[in-house]
Amino acid sequence: MDRAYHRWDSPALNRPMELLIFGYGGLPYLVFPTSNGRFYEFEDNGMVAALRDRIERGELQLFCVDGIYAETWFNTRSDIDMRMWREEHYERYLINEALPLVRHTNSEPFLIATGCEFGATEAVHFAFRHPDLVNRVIGLHGNYDLGRYANYHTESRYLHNPMEFLPNLRDEQRLSHLREMDIVLVTSEDDPGKDNNQRLSQILWDRQIWHALRIWSDGCYGWEHWQRMIGLYIDGSD
Repeated sequence: MDRAYHRWDSPALNRPMELLIFGYGGLPYLVFPTSNGRFYEFEDNGMVAALRDRIERGELQLFCVDGIYAETWFNTRSDIDMRMWREEHYERYLINEALPLVRHTNSEPFLIATGCEFGATEAVHFAFRHPDLVNRVIGLHGNYDLGRYANYHTESRYLHNPMEFLPNLRDEQRLSHLREMDIVLVTSEDDPGKDNNQRLSQILWDRQIWHALRIWSDGCYGWEHWQRMIGLYIDGSD
């Protein structure tokens, strides 16, 4: 299997950033890490191996980026506005640095974002904020009410929280992109974030945004189960 490592000093973040690429062609997938994960965890936890056949056939290509969650959502030493200011730097890194590498490496214009646990949260957050850039998003056990990271309202929290900005979104072009996006949300009966997934699903239906909500049985949480899930949903089917 083709495997490539990249590292550079990010102008947007003013720090080194790393990523791994698996495969040589096919649909490009932007993969976000879990809350305590890194860019290499998809490989270390069997997710790349679960997709090996499709990767080696040239059907898909994974771009596993690093996260900076300790500087954004999880940085409790800073107020929410400072955290979202840093999150916007991260989005600039993705849009102006990581995605140009994707486009240079892979000429396929269709882009998929995915992740597990907080990686799902970040993937959906990025896709919903930039639906002109993402064509499909797959969230495995994400929790999408980002307002829980601040118990007070600010404009920056509102603009980064899908539970808040989606019900009031009036930008018809952005809504059109969202309605054209393939959206798959996956949770399980015993997932603490199950209700959160169901609330987001209802908001999407209220805005006439088609999507799939899949609720697995108890005990279907963790890498072993995410390997099965990604195999089922990565094509946008099921």
